[in-house]
Amino acid sequence: MCALDAIGNTSLVRLRRVVPVDCARIFVKLEWENPTGSMKDRMAQAVIAAAEADGRLMPGYSVVEYTGGSTGAALAFVCAVKGYRIRIVSSDAFAREKLDQMAAYGAELTLVPSEGGRTTKQLILDMIEAARAMSREPDTFWTDQLNNADTIAGYHALGDEIWSQTSGKVDAFVHSVGTAASLRGAGSRLRHHYKDVRLVAVEPGESPVLSGGQPGPHKIEGVGVGFVPPLWDPSLIDDIVPIPTDDAKAMARRLAREEGLLAGTSSGGNVLAAIQAGRALGPEATVVTLLCDSGLKYVNTDVYRKS
Repeated sequence: MCALDAIGNTSLVRLRRVVPVDCARIFVKLEWENPTGSMKDRMAQAVIAAAEADGRLMPGYSVVEYTGGSTGAALAFVCAVKGYRIRIVSSDAFAREKLDQMAAYGAELTLVPSEGGRTTKQLILDMIEAARAMSREPDTFWTDQLNNADTIAGYHALGDEIWSQTSGKVDAFVHSVGTAASLRGAGSRLRHHYKDVRLVAVEPGESPVLSGGQPGPHKIEGVGVGFVPPLWDPSLIDDIVPIPTDDAKAMARRLAREEGLLAGTSSGGNVLAAIQAGRALGPEATVVTLLCDSGLKYVNTDVYRKS
């Protein structure tokens, strides 16, 4: 057994105190149990394995990616296990803990400056272009998470785990959209098991582009890239719920203090959207969402720390 074998099979727990009485049962999958503390370990393992299998990545090559942090840590972890050099384009918009974690795994960081520490469409585009320039160098594999469909397969097991852990009793799956790979991968497997499962997408209220609105700056790390991601498949989705950053942060704090679950901002948004879906479905239904990563990555941000 190696470190990569520890990916997946994360716990599913029921929320008790933050869920209103008129709501469905809300379960959350503790994705921080993956080795780097986030769900992204699943896709990192999948994209590296697929590239090795078809020759896009060979011994002696470097791996390049643009990322807000969790994907970078996951890729750096996989590359550390497999012996690849990894170069990451990121930004000061993302938590210092994430940048430090990527570097701890051996990633070489290039930071693109942000507008006041916020995620914007222009920031994401600038990060992509910096990674694209690196990818032109010899013996380099660019994982290109926004366009790489191999990421979707990395989340198929997540859907199967949810189905098994709920004993096939899941009425809705709710999850935030960054690249859209995780919602699409897990959601498609749940729909394979049960064609009537509701799939609900979550996006930042300040940048509701999936709902047809305008892009805007926000502070929910890892989601809401400011444009419709190439892997987005609207035909799978039953509803889209915008959640404002401040509300997502407030729920993240409630999860820590009332449920004992220390998670990040996107997880707070997921839970708020799951409660909204749960109220519509009623108390006999079951709704599942994800706690995408560990709140330890945010303890020195304004999610948990007052200035």
